[in-house]
Amino acid sequence: MEGLQVKEDGTYLDGTFGRGGHARGVLQHLGPGGRLLVMDKDPDAIAHAEQMFAGDARVSIFRGSFASLAQWNETAAGLDGVLLDLGVSSPQLDVAERGFSFGKDGPLDMRMDPDSGESAAQWINRADERDIADVLWTYGEEKQSRRIARAIVARRATQPFTRTADLAAVIASVMPRGEKIHPATRSFQAIRIHINRELADLEAGLDAALSRLKVGGRLAVISFHSLEDRIVKQFINRHAKAPPANRRLPVAIDFTPTLRAIGSGQKGEADEVSSNPRARSAVLRVAEKLGMGNGESGVVTAGSGIGAGSGPAAASASPLPIPPSLLPASKGGAA
Repeated sequence: MEGLQVKEDGTYLDGTFGRGGHARGVLQHLGPGGRLLVMDKDPDAIAHAEQMFAGDARVSIFRGSFASLAQWNETAAGLDGVLLDLGVSSPQLDVAERGFSFGKDGPLDMRMDPDSGESAAQWINRADERDIADVLWTYGEEKQSRRIARAIVARRATQPFTRTADLAAVIASVMPRGEKIHPATRSFQAIRIHINRELADLEAGLDAALSRLKVGGRLAVISFHSLEDRIVKQFINRHAKAPPANRRLPVAIDFTPTLRAIGSGQKGEADEVSSNPRARSAVLRVAEKLGMGNGESGVVTAGSGIGAGSGPAAASASPLPIPPSLLPASKGGAA
């Protein structure tokens, strides 16, 4: 809340509603003229939001990825703040049927939007060995990615994967002993990120947020692992700091910053981590929009956006220019 600096009459977007903790915090600071826009891919989260805010005229709700926030007509007038709390939510982890956790056996699904795209089981049972190894290395930084991929392909030849505990057991069977974390932790993270296009959505969502923020508006992003945090940090730096000078260029390129970083990455205090252990890896970064800068055209005008009652738009349909990907280069892990 300190990072967002919520104004009573401002308009704020919570792009990852979850179960509404941050949304409630914003509403407590809004007056009758304020607006809260909430988004989530998860139909359970949207149903919870509709129940929680029924009758509150200040709140608008949309099911979809924050990657398409600039296509939602409700954001066309500009935003005073955007909040993104990245990754999987606690309710998704705690419900075995969603298939996110190896600690609770359930269907191998992992989709944040269970009505869209390919499930983890469908992908694991069809992807070739090299693709599996690349995903585990790129999104999980798993050093044993090739060994795990070989084991998955060998096992599925006789019996397809359908359950989370089964996949976790196969992964654990080929991992070296002595790990401080469960041997399937990095692999499950990698598969989930791949299935939900989390890092690609983050890149598109950051651009969309910048395009919709008003001058003086705040962007607050909470990350839970280094891949997410690196993308957020580099995005802020790219818009806040001039690129290094290149002596080979005949003329220096002018640079006008469009963002100002508000401090550096912030971690939870000891009391917060004690009461909520899942916050131990969280990093919050906040930035403020400064105004017109390089390639910045201000608030995107409405026109072909998504109406409040429309279905979610694919991120690829966005007219916003997407910069070169900041995702790490894909390569196979160690055998």
